[in-house]
Order: sequence, then C-alpha cells, then structure tokens
Amino acid sequence: MTKEVADFTDNELWTLEQTLRERWGADSGIELQFADADVRVHPGDRETTECPAAIWQYQGCNYVIFKIGTKKYRCQFFYRGYQQYGTGIPEYDDMGDCVVSLLQVQADHYRENMMEKDENKGPPPGTAKA
Repeated sequence: MTKEVADFTDNELWTLEQTLRERWGADSGIELQFADADVRVHPGDRETTECPAAIWQYQGCNYVIFKIGTKKYRCQFFYRGYQQYGTGIPEYDDMGDCVVSLLQVQADHYRENMMEKDENKGPPPGTAKA
C-alpha cells in the first residue's frame, strides 16, 4: 500500500461544503470527517492506494467521497455496511459534479424506497430496525 494521493485542496473542500449547505442549509449540523481509505484506484490493481476520504452522515445515511488522484473522485452512500450504493459513474474529474451526483442519486433512492413503502405499507427494504 502506498500513499500517493494528496489531501483534499481548500478549493475542493469549499466546493463540497458549499454544495452541502445549498442542499441542506447552513444549520444542518453536518460535520465533515476525514480519513484515509485503502482503495484500488484501477480495477485491475492488486495493491491498494491510501487515498483521502471525506465522510459525513445525514438523517441515517452515510456519504463518502474518495480522492483517488489529482481531480479524480469516487463516491458512495450507505445505510448499513451491506447497503452500499454508488452513482453508476466510476470516476469524476470535478468535485462539484461528484457531490451533486451523489446527493441526487441518494435522493432518488430514498424517494423510490418511500414509494415502495407506501405501496407495500411497510418500511423501505433494509431500513427496518432489527
């Protein structure tokens, strides 16, 4: 494992924070957390690369953006470890596009689950407390 990817820049963080403020408001209580994650940058890689990750939680959903290179990002959201979802786009070259797509896909996922809940008269799949 190697650490080849630089941390998020001030501009990348500003873009992320501003987009979250626009989506949920300045007083949403969202606190960004930062970590390093071991990521296979390319699908054929055998070794992982240590990459910076920005993580936050809002209303029971967890979000992660991985910086996998200079102006290269991946993202996902999840509710539980086995309920991980992506946007269907393997890599973004713009932080704004990455975070907006992530938020839109999660909102669509939530809306679809709510419609299914209404149709089935039960909680959305995977969201019921065990």
